[in-house]
Amino acid sequence: MFFIKTPVFLPWIYPDLIWKIPSENEIYITFDDGPIPEVTPFVLNCLSDVKAQATFFCIGDNVRKHPEIYQKILDGGHSVGNHTFNHLNGWKTNDKLYTDNYIKCSTLVKSNLFRPPYGRIRKSQILELKALNPDVRIVMWDVLSGDFSMKLSPEKCLKNVLDNVRPGSIVVFHDSIKAFERLEYALPLALQYWHDKGYAMAAL
Repeated sequence: MFFIKTPVFLPWIYPDLIWKIPSENEIYITFDDGPIPEVTPFVLNCLSDVKAQATFFCIGDNVRKHPEIYQKILDGGHSVGNHTFNHLNGWKTNDKLYTDNYIKCSTLVKSNLFRPPYGRIRKSQILELKALNPDVRIVMWDVLSGDFSMKLSPEKCLKNVLDNVRPGSIVVFHDSIKAFERLEYALPLALQYWHDKGYAMAAL
């Protein structure tokens, strides 16, 4: 089970995390789990078509395997963020291993932005990361596309974002094989819709 729209109580519980950004006409599109050659170039092309900027939260091991795709993200003027080296679930990982995995990713992904995989992180891990890097910005979201769920149709994935994104929203897609069937359908249609509505699609 997951929430398409982030419940209002979560930002109250975790006020130090970034859930959305006050804005009159900007939205913040993010992509988790890349870079991979089968999907990330498609995403970059879609963004380029509407002159949109985005933020890619990259798995360190994928950056290691596909440095040329990672470089294309940077060359496109997009932002990048740390998503751990091995896509660790903070709720199932001890703090030392979690922070070590963050550090390992940070040797490849030079960024103060971090998103915990699955959105699962303990308060003790938040404190550890801030001790390691006082400038770290832990970025969550307020709209989840659900593209990772094989139970959702591509049409439902599109509806999820179009119905819920508002100015200042941080919306999550995934540049992953698992998500691609839904992403391939929903992303270009959503980008064109937001472009036509006059939204500025900005990187974090």
